Amino acid sequence: MARSIEYDEEKVLTQALEQFWREGYEASSVNKLLDCCDINRGSLYNSFTDKNTFFKVVINHYNDMLDRQIAASLKNPELGAWESIAAVFNETVVNVPVRHRNLGCLLVNSLCSSVNYDGEIKRISRASLNRARKALVERLREAEAKGKLKKGLDEYLAADILMNALYGMRVNSRNGKSARQLETLAKHAISSLKK
Repeated sequence: MARSIEYDEEKVLTQALEQFWREGYEASSVNKLLDCCDINRGSLYNSFTDKNTFFKVVINHYNDMLDRQIAASLKNPELGAWESIAAVFNETVVNVPVRHRNLGCLLVNSLCSSVNYDGEIKRISRASLNRARKALVERLREAEAKGKLKKGLDEYLAADILMNALYGMRVNSRNGKSARQLETLAKHAISSLKK
C-alpha cells in the first residue's frame, strides 16, 4: 500500500523553485533540494522519481506563475495593446520582488545552462517562452491594425524584438540592474516600436 504524501506539495515546489532558480539545475544537488524543501529522500523519489523529473515539475510550477503574469498583462482585455505590453514587462521583470528579480528568469537561465541538453526541458522552456511571444504577437497585431506600429515592422518582428529585450532585461536583472534601470530599458524598447 502506497504511503500518503506527508508534506505540503505547494510549499515543496516553491522551495525547490527558489533553489533551482538561485543555483541552477547542476548546482542544485539532491541533498540541497532535500534540505531546502525539508523532505526526506524517500518522499522526493516516491513523489517525483528523480531530480530531473522534479525539475520538470518545478519548471511547470514556474510556468503557471508566468501564465498568471501574462493573463494579468497581455491577455487583459481592459488594457490597450501598448499598455498590455508595458504591463508584461512590469509583471515579469520590473515590479517583481527584488529577490526574484535578481534571479533573472528560470527559463532563460535553464536555456543558457547545461540542462539545455535535456530535450524535454528545452521543449518545456521553449513552449513557455513561445506562449509569451504568441500573446505579444496578438497584441502587436492589434496595434498594427490601429496604425500604431512603426512602419516597416510586422507583428512577428516586433514580437521578436520585444522578446529579445525581455530576455536581455532578465539577464541584466540577474546582473544587478535596478528596477528603475530595467523600467527605462523597457520603455525605450517599447517606444522604439510605436508609431
